[in-house]
Amino acid sequence: MQMLKAGLGPEVGSRPGEPLAAVAGMPRAWLRIEGLAALAAGAAVYVHLGGQLIWLVPLLLAVDVSMIGYLAGARAGAATYNLAHNWALGLAVLGAAWWLEFPALALAGAILVAHTGMDRAAGYGLKYPTAFGDTHLGRLGRSGR
Repeated sequence: MQMLKAGLGPEVGSRPGEPLAAVAGMPRAWLRIEGLAALAAGAAVYVHLGGQLIWLVPLLLAVDVSMIGYLAGARAGAATYNLAHNWALGLAVLGAAWWLEFPALALAGAILVAHTGMDRAAGYGLKYPTAFGDTHLGRLGRSGR
């Protein structure tokens, strides 16, 4: 039985060649299609709310500033990356914007949803605390795809 560390689950893929717990096969393909749909929906909401098209791509890429956590190590990097790259944050921001009637916040929520969708469509998943390339959609890089 593998010990769980601080309630975060077992360390997976921590040694070279060790299998990574990741979604595979058709479920992985469906998650990527779902990501593409979320990218389209988030971008459509952004434009519908009056967001300027010229800012769409720079704002989509700006979300990746969350990778700065990797300067403090893989565990901190995974935490900051996963905080910014999940459906819950984007949807919570959209919900708060609706509740508060705050259009600028809605634009931010739409960008978060679109960015998460963009990453999932490209095969980038939530990060494990072992290394940047270890994701729930599989290992990134030549050996992982």
